[in-house]
Amino acid sequence: MFKSLLTWVLSSLAISLAHSAPEKQLLWPEGAPGAKGQTEKDQPWVDVYLPEKTKANGAAFVVCPGGGYGGLAADHEGIQPAKFFNSLGVTAFVLHYRLGTSGYHFPIELQDVQRAIRLVRSGAAKYGIDPQRIGVMGFSAGGHLSSMAATLFEEGDPSAKDPIDRVSSRPDVAVPCYPVISMIDDFGHKGSRKNLLGPHDNDDLAKQVSTNLRVTPRTPPCFIFQTDEDTVVPAENAVQFYLALRKNQVPAELHIYRPGPHGVGLMQGDPVLGTWPQHLAAWLRNQAFFSTAARGSVTGSITISGQPVSWGAVAFENEDPNAPRPTARIMRGKFKLDAKNGPATGTQKLTITYSAADVPGLETADGTVTTRTDKGAAISVEIQAGENQVTLDLTPSH
Repeated sequence: MFKSLLTWVLSSLAISLAHSAPEKQLLWPEGAPGAKGQTEKDQPWVDVYLPEKTKANGAAFVVCPGGGYGGLAADHEGIQPAKFFNSLGVTAFVLHYRLGTSGYHFPIELQDVQRAIRLVRSGAAKYGIDPQRIGVMGFSAGGHLSSMAATLFEEGDPSAKDPIDRVSSRPDVAVPCYPVISMIDDFGHKGSRKNLLGPHDNDDLAKQVSTNLRVTPRTPPCFIFQTDEDTVVPAENAVQFYLALRKNQVPAELHIYRPGPHGVGLMQGDPVLGTWPQHLAAWLRNQAFFSTAARGSVTGSITISGQPVSWGAVAFENEDPNAPRPTARIMRGKFKLDAKNGPATGTQKLTITYSAADVPGLETADGTVTTRTDKGAAISVEIQAGENQVTLDLTPSH
């Protein structure tokens, strides 16, 4: 009986492990161009992490671990981010790209990440992915690789023999994390430059791969994470990239935390630093990365007993957890969101915050009032495609 029980436990464990193991997908099943051999270090691949079917929302990310182009931090900068994305319903592809320490130098690494994005896009039907919702994330040198993917992408060649090469390598969003950006400034990471450029290292080539100099208006929206205490890849890298994005009017969000050495990954467990992945999730949601639902514009007014709210905010939350959750500022009772930044169609629950000074005699701890109900009922509106008008007169809160 014990033997049978042990056999059942081991069998169940094997099935569980087999179910959770990622699929390994070679980027070039017939052999990678420029390969020096047939070993794993010569044939780049992605490990495919699938979300639960009930959570899957059709979005995907290619994840590029760091390691100075000399190694790959494939756990905390690969597997863990992949599983984080899975928790959000996003399919993740962890890229094992070729490295300088194995004799591979620019443009090989760029070719590998471009091929990974094209592989995902061309295989969208296979993986249940929207080909217009594919992001790239990278850490450290992988952050540089993700920034190259965002700035040095190529459109597909419709006449290419290989169907994968017919689709674009442009990511729809990019998330460089404590990224190497400049290869020419003093704050650049010399080890990454040496491994990436190899024997062909020169200032002209280094300038070509300094991605703050390669940003254009076609660069996709970017979310950048960095720590101030990082002395290995200082924050100047992230800041210069952000400023280049601003100059080119590319939507971008930059988060620089004070604590944290280089290479923190998601830093789950840290009550401060570990909040950055949730900021990323909120940014992606409001970029409509998790949902293709139509959005509507909203013009509205909020009053209390007929008097305009002096200052406040109205937050929209769709019944679909993947839908954007925009917030509009209220000024002198009025608020407005255009269709690009407005709420998704469908039922929206509202959270309204306003100044306590708008209610005579009301004192609150922080000088504001936040409510999701009025007269005992939840505040909700129906949003349609196109223009919407929202007018609400609230009962004073005491």
